[in-house]
Amino acid sequence: MVVVRVASIDIGSNAVLLLVAEMSDSGSLRALTDVATITRLGQGVDQARTLLPEAVDRTRVCLEGYAKLAREHQVERVAVVGTSAVRDARGAQALSASVRNLFGVDLRVLSGEEEARLTFLGGLDGLDLLPGSQTALFDIGGGSTEVVVGRYGSGEPTLSYVESFDVGSVRLTERHALSDPPTPRELADVARSARAAFAQVPSLVAGQVPVGVAGTMTTLAAVALGIAPYVGARVHGAILSTEQLSRVVQELETLDLRSRRALPGMEPKRADVIVAGGHIALALLEHWHADAVQVSDRGLRWGVARETLDSVGDG
Repeated sequence: MVVVRVASIDIGSNAVLLLVAEMSDSGSLRALTDVATITRLGQGVDQARTLLPEAVDRTRVCLEGYAKLAREHQVERVAVVGTSAVRDARGAQALSASVRNLFGVDLRVLSGEEEARLTFLGGLDGLDLLPGSQTALFDIGGGSTEVVVGRYGSGEPTLSYVESFDVGSVRLTERHALSDPPTPRELADVARSARAAFAQVPSLVAGQVPVGVAGTMTTLAAVALGIAPYVGARVHGAILSTEQLSRVVQELETLDLRSRRALPGMEPKRADVIVAGGHIALALLEHWHADAVQVSDRGLRWGVARETLDSVGDG
């Protein structure tokens, strides 16, 4: 049996994620290491459209640690992708140079459509879905939110709608200068921004349960379900009612930052942007009239890993 091992790295606006995985002749994808580090690369990008040197430095230090992990796992292929912050901002040359020096590959800056496609491919991995059925997925990042509707089967997914929106947990927190705790007016402004962004997203079939991926949704699920410490296997596939999610967001927005950080299930470095992220999720679920959401602990890094492994097989 031939086993190929890859490392996929997703450099996002809020967090940098590493997945080391392998796929055997059976075609199954198995995670060996799955790590997330919040570096806040997108700090200040919404206003300045430039990557701050201190944010790049934090990300470089994280990547150095990931390079060490990749060597320890003796990976054969590495793929490194950048999303919203790298896409939208100047000053990525130093980051690109670090990626090249550490991993020997170029940083691939994904378009919003590429990010959405790969997130759909990876985010639905391991969920109990009927092959070929229509599925809607959303990924709330630090700088943007991707929305994808398509059909997922054994091969390449068939997508009917793909869009990336410039609303993310970090971006809206900074844009509306949220207080600690946020004021009702600030919260109304965040909700209004999110609703406006999603106004043209197509409707879903009645009763359809969309899938939410990435750190905002997994954190909200962990808080709602009291999962502490965080265990990805317990979150992956969990279903939250929209009412349940709304109650969690309402609780979070009444707390100051220190109290939010102390909540069971909360990732402390995500506590300052989780309220904006929660309102983004609720705005989209409200637009869809969805009664519930299924949470995925997987996403872009899994899609990149599978694409990389498939390219090895094609070679």
